[in-house]
Amino acid sequence: MTTTSNKNVSQALSNETIKVVEEFNALNTDAKLAWFYFVYEKMGKSITPAAPDAAEPELAPLLLGDYFKLSPEQQLTIMRDIVEGKDTEYSRAYGAIKENNQLLVWYAWAVAMGDTVVGMPDNYKRTDAIKNLVSQTEKLDFEGQISVFRTIAGQMGYSDVQPIETQAQTGKTSSF
Repeated sequence: MTTTSNKNVSQALSNETIKVVEEFNALNTDAKLAWFYFVYEKMGKSITPAAPDAAEPELAPLLLGDYFKLSPEQQLTIMRDIVEGKDTEYSRAYGAIKENNQLLVWYAWAVAMGDTVVGMPDNYKRTDAIKNLVSQTEKLDFEGQISVFRTIAGQMGYSDVQPIETQAQTGKTSSF
């Protein structure tokens, strides 16, 4: 298992949001990071911010504390490892938290980009795929945007926790 236990449980609510998630998943790692950057750059304007009150930052001290003290190269490696679901200390820490806290991590990193978090390279050229995906995200309503963010965030990181099988999968009823 290389990602969070809920990877296969899409929180996307419509064909439109599923399409955005699928197009995001087709991007390479650095393009996914660029999408996060450009989406968070538009937060509060054409993109709805996730509710920070729904998150619990104290559950992610490694990601929201220690991470900021690392070199830009180390930070970028950690971001890539999380996007790729690699089995690393930081990716496990990310995979162990719920989607609201995962979104808070990306938000905190985006806010600090170029300051205490590695920024976008000055010579980065936004591809048409990224432009299109950001535009599609902007066109979604609040519920659609949040479902896309939660689905994408939930697919990342590493966890070896297996989902509990359902009654339909086991053929057994639960008992106390």
